[in-house]
Amino acid sequence: MWIFIDESGDAGFKLVKGSSQHFIVSMVIFKTEEATSSTTRTIKDLAEKLNIKPEFKFAKSCNNIRDGFFEGISNCDFTTRSVVVDKSKIYSSHLKENKESFYNFFIRTMLKYDNGRLNKAKIIIDGSGDRAFKNEFKAYIRRSIPDQCVKKLSLKDSRSDPLIQLADMVAGAIARSYKRDKADCSRWRKILKDNCQIDNIWDFQ
Repeated sequence: MWIFIDESGDAGFKLVKGSSQHFIVSMVIFKTEEATSSTTRTIKDLAEKLNIKPEFKFAKSCNNIRDGFFEGISNCDFTTRSVVVDKSKIYSSHLKENKESFYNFFIRTMLKYDNGRLNKAKIIIDGSGDRAFKNEFKAYIRRSIPDQCVKKLSLKDSRSDPLIQLADMVAGAIARSYKRDKADCSRWRKILKDNCQIDNIWDFQ
């Protein structure tokens, strides 16, 4: 099992001064190495076709690029799970004041409450921060998740990994669906749903 994780939104709580209302973490799940290789080739081909450099990013893409991407991966063999956090419902001062703790907590939450799906998974997460942060983050996840669930945990730069870019696009599509003022808010989430590529979207309470 291969799992790729990325997020949409930020960990800030200045909701009236520009911080995002929602924070979304999405994981893309592959059951076979063949599926990861095939999807990687598909995304690389799409990048060339759509003239994307250096990487797919939902927030930086126009609607035509988003349409081309999600239509292009429609036959790829993966499923997704996401946790959606409405930050107006978070009351913990620790999570509000410590961005790293906020990020760590919701990554752990998504991995921990997986309905028994994780089994010796190789987990790749979009990497950010310095080496000390990365080492601390990996140790935190290791302490929080049962040993049999995770075989390997690594952080990689999204620019070098098309499947982390896929996780970014999925998280972006889910995040967009919560912006009810947008006429196309559910457009790309619906494509994923229609292709049976959404396993679960959990609204954190």
